Formats: sequence, structure tokens, C-alpha cells
Amino acid sequence: MGERLEELRRQFGVVADLEAAGGVLGWDQQTYMPPGGAQGRAMQLATLGRLAHQQLVSDKMGAALVAAESEVEGLDPDSDEIRTVRKARRDFDKARKVPSEWVAEFRRVTALAHHVWEKARAESDFSQFQAPLGEIVKLRRDYADFFAPFDHVYDPLLDDFEPGMKTTEVKAVFGELRPEQISLVQEIVERGTPVDDAVVHQQFDEQKQWNLGMEVVKALGYDLERGRQDKSVHPFTSGFGTGDVRITTRFDQGFLNTALFGTMHEAGHAMYEQGVNPEFDRTPLGITASLAVHESQSRMWENFVGRSRAFWVGFYRRLQEVFPGQLGSVNLETFYRAINKVQPSLIRVEADEATYNLHIMLRFELEIELMEGNLEVSDLPEAWNSRFQEFLGMVPPDDAKGVLQDIHWSAGMFGYFPTYALGNLIAAQLWAKIKQDIPDLDRKIENAQFGDLLGWLRENVHRHGSKFEPVELLATVTGSGLTAKPYLRYLREKFGDIYGL
Repeated sequence: MGERLEELRRQFGVVADLEAAGGVLGWDQQTYMPPGGAQGRAMQLATLGRLAHQQLVSDKMGAALVAAESEVEGLDPDSDEIRTVRKARRDFDKARKVPSEWVAEFRRVTALAHHVWEKARAESDFSQFQAPLGEIVKLRRDYADFFAPFDHVYDPLLDDFEPGMKTTEVKAVFGELRPEQISLVQEIVERGTPVDDAVVHQQFDEQKQWNLGMEVVKALGYDLERGRQDKSVHPFTSGFGTGDVRITTRFDQGFLNTALFGTMHEAGHAMYEQGVNPEFDRTPLGITASLAVHESQSRMWENFVGRSRAFWVGFYRRLQEVFPGQLGSVNLETFYRAINKVQPSLIRVEADEATYNLHIMLRFELEIELMEGNLEVSDLPEAWNSRFQEFLGMVPPDDAKGVLQDIHWSAGMFGYFPTYALGNLIAAQLWAKIKQDIPDLDRKIENAQFGDLLGWLRENVHRHGSKFEPVELLATVTGSGLTAKPYLRYLREKFGDIYGL
């Protein structure tokens, strides 16, 4: 590696260190920090955010970037060197459009908003959160304006999470998905053999749920020498480099699915980050390709593996040992059908695969209306309930189960939600390719052998970090661009079997 590229990496290392320090404070804020620390933590996060941004957009960084570009000119376009510089240029040019003062204010406001949201959610009272959310929406509109002119005001926000994707593209994908998924749900309701999920709605001891979840994710490949699990109001994953990737979960003692599949979901995120080439740590390539690719990993381990019949062939006996009174006399097929019951539900993270994307489309439409100025924050609960009735045929009984259920808006993450649905599509495309390359995959899963699956993901997805843009990575691995067809085929095959369609 040349001296100029090494200097660029050193400069970016400082940015990465500051961001990691902020990440640790953010993780602590959502796990162990006492409520009285909110004001101080907001200022700490604001300071670190401003310093990281100032380092990223500094003239010194710009000079190092120009020098590195000159040094790597003529190398293989797919070399780590070229890709590092290309990603650095993208990050630098984008960050230069945003004032450091805005970054600090955004970090401060969202840090404070998190605690307001927690209280508002606990008390099911949107009015408490209305003012902070109004500030966040204004800040996100201001952020979009830094990138004008644009095709749509939502584009700059979406680009933060899914580089290069446009709002019109997401609308087109969702336009294809929605009628197909609604049709499938209608068929299940009208013609399907009913599924009884009472077996997962019993009392399950929290500590036993914790122990089982940890046992499962260790078996999947989550490395606890480089990770840990804690509890939080909303499950999340925080990575501070490949050597420290942490997850959280939450529990419902009356519903087995919440913690079990939530833990598997977050472990999927964490295994991706643990699998990035460690040589990319503290460099522009040290993050993941995009949030849709990220979500493809979590949704794959949660659903394609965790909710598969093959997985429970291997693990159901162990589950019965942990909860003999609840499940000891329940046969495997009854349990498998129960964890895959299709039924419109209030909570996104607990939604079945057939209805999950409808939750995402609802949030996507509301975010667009907020950013366009066609929906006021004060009108959001009513708009949420109306859209929920339209999409899922239900009206939430309160704000906690409705507009306040997700953490994302308190963190200012407008533009994130679409990546969940896009991640489902990518997961299905990758899964089809995996099953070609590992033809006995189901047998391996039945025997709790996940090494080949994780190894395939490490080789084809994880190790690259953000070396390739998501569309490029997908095309390289699967030979296709983003398409809904494999996912729709997966849903119809799986639920056609379960419901006898």
C-alpha cells in the first residue's frame, strides 16, 4: 500500500474512532444509562458527531483524498485500493454538503427525543412525542435541502441507507409487491386450512427464553468473543468494528416469538458485521454495503432459517426440553404452523412474513408525506390509524401499538424503513442461489449444521463490507438485479404448503 493511501486510511481511521465512540454511548443510552443522563448524553453525542464530521470534511482529508486518487490511478478497478478511494470520495463529497453545526444539532435532538419516545410509548401518549418529532422532521427536511436539486425530497434520505436508490424505484417495487401479497393473504383467509397458534401464546419464563435464544444464536455462528446481548425497549444491533458487535432483544412472557425470533434477527445483523474483512476496520470499506443488504441477513436468519421446518427438525426437541409444560405434548408440525400463522397484526416486528411488507409500505408512505409537507406531525396518529385500516384491516387500540411502536423516528432514521422490505427481496434472491450452491442445505439445517451457510455468506457477502454498492454486489452474486419474483415465489410455496392452497 502506498504512503498516500495509507495517509487517507489514517485520516478515515480518526472518523471511524469518533463514530465508534458515539456508537458506544448510543448503545449505553438504550441499555444501561440512567434516565437522568439524557441531557448530558445528548451533548456528548452532539460533540462527537460534530468532531467526526469536521474531520471527514476537513481540507486535510480533502488533500489526502486527492493524493490517494493520484496514487492508485491505473490499478485494477476492483482492487481494495481503488474501491477504498472511490468510497472515500463518495463519503467526502456527500458530507461536504452538510454543515457540521447541523450534524451536532441532529445528534443532540435525536438523543433527547429517544427518551421522550420511550416515556411516550410506555404511557401510550403521542402528544408527549409530538414536539420532538416535529423538530426531527424539520431537521430531515433541512438535510434534504442540502442536496437540492433532487428528483424527490425523500431521495437524499433514502440514499443514506440505500446508496444510489431512488424513491421512484422503491415505489415501483412496492407497487409490484403490494397486490401480490394482499392477494396471497386473501387466499389464505378465504381458502386456507386454519392455523391455531395458541401454543406460542402461553407463559414462557423470561430467563429460560434468554438462555434458549443465546444457545440458538451461538449455534448459528454469532461469536460471543466479539459480541454480547442485552435488553432494550426496541431490539437493535451496534457494531464498533468486527471485534465488537452487540445485539439487544426484548421479551414478552406471554408470546414465545418476540424474543426468540427477535434475537435471531439481530444475530443475523451481527454476524454480517462480524464477517466484514477485518483489514477494512477503520476505513471507508469497514461498514456494510447497505441497510437492505443488512436486512437481508437478519431476515434470512430469522425467517428463511429460523421459521423453516428444517430448523425445527433439529431444534424442536431442545425447545420442548426447555418448556416441557407448554410444548412437551405439542407435535412439531403444529408448532411449525403456529410460528408461521398468517394474520394481520399490530406490531411490525412480530408480523408474519406474508403481511410484514405491508407494515413497511405504510411507514414509507407516511414518511414521504411528512417530507413533502403533505402531512403534519400533529395529524400523524390519525393518518397512521387510517392507513393501518386500509393496509391491514385493523385500527390500533392506542398509540403504543400504533404510531409509537418503532424507535426509528426518534432517532431521525427517515429513509430506513423501505430497506426492510428490500432486504426481504434480496434475502430471497440470495437464498435461491445458496440452495443451488449447497443442494443439501435443508439436511444440514435439520442437523443444526450452519457452517456451510455462514461460510457461503461470509465469502459472497460479508467479507466485502462496502467495497461494492448493493446493486453491484447483488448482480455479482446472483446474476440479477433487484427483483421481487423470488420472494413472491418463496411466499407462495411456503404458505401454500402450510395452508393447503
